[in-house]
Amino acid sequence: MIFDMKTPLIKSSKLSELNNCNVWLKMESSQSTGSFKQRSIGNACQKYVEQGAIKFISSSGGNAGISVAYMGKVLNIPVTVVVPKTTSQRAIDLMLSEGAEVIVHGDSWVDANELALSFVNDHAVYIHPFDHQYLWDGVAEIVDEVIAEGIRPTAVVLSVGGGSLISGISQGLQKHHLDIPIYAVETVGTASLNTSIQLGEHVTLDQVTGIATTLAAKKVCEQAFRVSQNNDVRGLTVSDGETVRACLKFLDDHRTLVEPACGATLSVLYDQKIAFTETDDVLVIVCGGASITFDQLSKYTVELSV
Repeated sequence: MIFDMKTPLIKSSKLSELNNCNVWLKMESSQSTGSFKQRSIGNACQKYVEQGAIKFISSSGGNAGISVAYMGKVLNIPVTVVVPKTTSQRAIDLMLSEGAEVIVHGDSWVDANELALSFVNDHAVYIHPFDHQYLWDGVAEIVDEVIAEGIRPTAVVLSVGGGSLISGISQGLQKHHLDIPIYAVETVGTASLNTSIQLGEHVTLDQVTGIATTLAAKKVCEQAFRVSQNNDVRGLTVSDGETVRACLKFLDDHRTLVEPACGATLSVLYDQKIAFTETDDVLVIVCGGASITFDQLSKYTVELSV
């Protein structure tokens, strides 16, 4: 059984024109659960079931938790997701709709994660939202699909939260012998990887702030930091307002609603923050996001005076 889908790869006329290059959008927003997490979580859940797991435990209040809940329903395996109080009601409702047990606990992911880990036993398996090889293996397939379409990118632009996306994409690029720049985009309030790159050490932020809640990791996984040190990773930060503007423009241009965490990547292209050339084939990971609604996006435009 296939638990994720081959997503469309489309050339964006608008973004290609704006950036004077060929911009290719990998539409992970088309996954059944609305984000690239379906690749990572889907692969992990399948591997654990093969090893005898009979229950899944997760601690993500975002797209990873939604995908774990979905996989539980598909595989007919019970799921418990522990989420922090900051989790949106929409995300909770999506998990409940897939039949998961949802426990709201703590003020941060760290608090929720601590409780989730206490539920783990020999058969109840913990599904980490971003830090495991199974997750990166699932994400790496994105590059396989792009290459199969006949496109060999000269650069990749993606958003960074906990680090599973950049870890998996880097793995896929290495498999296909592509030594190319990776532009790692975070919001100013969630820039744990960019701060680590600047300081040359794997740091933990004192706090994360802003609306891009699915990027809100105080510390990226060790693999993501390692990727940033051993590859041509170029960090960029954008404001919350820039992410919302990009989400609105993308909705107009491509009829697709994405959350601010994805808008972070799109904003550097809409705002022409990277100098590309006419011959460049730029792969943009449209990571998606299931927790956003147009009403919420509209509220952000008012709050941020976008």
